[in-house]
Amino acid sequence: MTTNHETLVKLAAFLRSNAAVADKASIAQVYAPAQAVAGAVRVGDDCAAIPDGDGFLLFAAEGMLESFVAADPWFAGYSAVMVNLSDVASMGGRSLAVVDVLWSSDAEISGEIWEGMSAASRAYNVPIVGGHTTRTKSAGAFLAAAVLGKAGNLITSFDAQPGDDLLMSVDLRGSFHRDKPFWNASVGAPPERLRMDLQLLPTIAERGWCQAGKDISNGGIVGTLAMLLECSGVGAELWLNQLPQPLDVDLEKWLISFPSFGYLLSVKPEFSKRVTASFLERDIACKGIGKITENRSLILSYGEAFTTM
Repeated sequence: MTTNHETLVKLAAFLRSNAAVADKASIAQVYAPAQAVAGAVRVGDDCAAIPDGDGFLLFAAEGMLESFVAADPWFAGYSAVMVNLSDVASMGGRSLAVVDVLWSSDAEISGEIWEGMSAASRAYNVPIVGGHTTRTKSAGAFLAAAVLGKAGNLITSFDAQPGDDLLMSVDLRGSFHRDKPFWNASVGAPPERLRMDLQLLPTIAERGWCQAGKDISNGGIVGTLAMLLECSGVGAELWLNQLPQPLDVDLEKWLISFPSFGYLLSVKPEFSKRVTASFLERDIACKGIGKITENRSLILSYGEAFTTM
C-alpha cells in the first residue's frame, strides 16, 4: 500500500518536471520587460484595471497558440472568447464586449474559428463588436481576442494576505477535451447557467468577501498559485489531498489541468463559509485547500506528509 509520503514524493517530482508549471513559476522573468514599460502599473493581474468613476474598466487579452488553432479551429475560436470572460470574472468584473484579431490564409478554417467565437458569444451573451480580420497568403491562422469589462470592487493577484484561507472553486460538471488537460464544463452547458455562474465572482467581490485570487489557467493549480504568491509576496500551504476533483481522474493530470471554470481565491477566514456557500448553491465545487502564509515558500502536503515545492 502506498503511503502518503510516497504519494507526495511522486506528485512533487511530477510537478517539478512539468514544463507548464515551471513556466508559470518563473513568470516574473517574462513580465520584467513589460513592467519596465508599464511603470507604476502592476503587471501580473489577469486584466488591466483602469480606474473609471467609482469602479474600474477591465481589459483582458489572450492569444491562441498557432498549433491549437490549426488542430482545433472551432474550439480555439470558442476558447478565445471564453478565457477572456473568465479573466474578467476572476478580477470581480462583468464582461461588456469582445473584439478579435484573426489572420488566416484559409477561408474554411477562418469560418470555423468564427463559428466557435460566435458560439461562445451567444452562450455567455457578450457581443463581438469589432476587431481586425485579414486574409493572408502566409500559411496558417493566427488568433487573439480581447474583452472589455467593468468592476466595482477588484479581486487582484496582489492582495493575498497571510492568514487567508485558500479556496478552490471549480465546475466539475464536464469532461476533458480530447486528450488535452483542459476540463471543459462550458461547451454544451445551458447558456443561462454559464452566465449566472460567471456572476458569482463579481458578486463576492462587491460584497467585500474576497479581494485576491486568480483563474486557474495553463500550469494548473500549482502554476496558478505560484503566480498569485509571486504577485502578493506571500507563501502558502497547499493540501493536495483536499482538492475538489472529478471522480476517476488521476490527480497528476488534475493538478496541471486548465478548467473552463476554476478559480483560486484568497479569502479572510470570516468570509470563507459565505464564499463557499455561494458556489455550492450553484452546484459548483468549492473547498478550502490551504492557507496563505507569511513565509514565501510553497509547501505541498498530502495528509501528514509535506515538502517544499
